[in-house]
Amino acid sequence: MPIQQIEPRRLYRQIADQLRRLIEGGEFPVGRRLPAERDLAVQLGVSRPSVREALIALEVEGFVEVRMGSGIYVCAPDRARPDSVMAESPLDVIRARQTIEGEMAATAARRCTPALLEGLDAAIEMMVEEAASGQIPVRGDRLFHLRISETAENAVLARLVAELFDERQNPLWAQFGNHFENAQSWHAAIAEHRAVVTAIASGSPEAARAAMCEHLELSHRRFYAAWPGAASDAGRAVVASLKETS
Repeated sequence: MPIQQIEPRRLYRQIADQLRRLIEGGEFPVGRRLPAERDLAVQLGVSRPSVREALIALEVEGFVEVRMGSGIYVCAPDRARPDSVMAESPLDVIRARQTIEGEMAATAARRCTPALLEGLDAAIEMMVEEAASGQIPVRGDRLFHLRISETAENAVLARLVAELFDERQNPLWAQFGNHFENAQSWHAAIAEHRAVVTAIASGSPEAARAAMCEHLELSHRRFYAAWPGAASDAGRAVVASLKETS
């Protein structure tokens, strides 16, 4: 057997692998509800966010089913899919974005122009229109963050911002969105984008950095909110109230 490259294993992946072995070994039989998220965190000696990512990874793979308002249950073996989720941790990605994009916003405040503010307003308007039509407002959101990154005039930083944002397309992140993104969260996110524009327009790097970091901090909290009582249907939700603030 040839020597294979050793890769560092993501913490949520290690947790998911251990829980999967327990499921396959019969420790958690089919139909049984798993221990609560907080109890698993204590038993495994890890944080609750890491446990949540592991559970959602197992859900994507088909080993467990999230029943809103009830708990997380083990699925029948024939529902399990062999393709593992090897995505970056959504919560880690948000933290990385917070570090990088806070500085990008500060730079944008130093180099603010009427054209930049017009472009950011247009990106927010695109988000509003997408959300109001029942779409996830990702195109406008991406454009907003890329336009801020472009003010640094650094191709490497702009590429990093784009690549980190595009982690939203991985299956683990998508499943987080299915659970925790909804009309209310989009409404809040759009208001936070407006606050970032206001801070950039003020010309204060400190205010712009703080506004961007606050937006991404709140994004992080939304993914770590209490499990919703009913499954969100992000693709069909209509954010009628967004038009009132546009």
